[in-house]
Amino acid sequence: MKQFSVIHNTFVIERHYPTTAARVFAAFSNKEKKRRWHVDGKGFAIDEFEMDFRVGGKEIARFRYENGPQITVDTVYQDIILDNRIVFVYSMRVGDKTMSSSLTTVEFLQAKNGTDLIFTEQDAFFDGIDNVKGREEGTRAALEQLGEVLGNE
Repeated sequence: MKQFSVIHNTFVIERHYPTTAARVFAAFSNKEKKRRWHVDGKGFAIDEFEMDFRVGGKEIARFRYENGPQITVDTVYQDIILDNRIVFVYSMRVGDKTMSSSLTTVEFLQAKNGTDLIFTEQDAFFDGIDNVKGREEGTRAALEQLGEVLGNE
């Protein structure tokens, strides 16, 4: 008989970006900008990226890393306050197996000399397919890439 498991985890990442909250928010809400820091990357082949940024709207990303299996991220936006907060839920699959489901809150706080971003994610990892450490490291790398994209605009 197959063993099923769930590992729950929460992590918080705080970053400072030396630009306005409106610019950082736009990097999350604009499809072309978000694709540059969130989906594109060396070694990744993007099969699909669609985004409907509104409460109830959906985002879907399908991609492969170095000819590996397809990874699918299905997102639904739950709450959006312009230049202030985004809340979304998402599930990740590798092939036909669900890896995880997550609730994420992103806060954009105007600060001295820029914007403080607080990224809080609550995860449920299923059956050992994904892990806590890898998810947090991947998120940190994406937020680093966001800083590079903002710096190059």
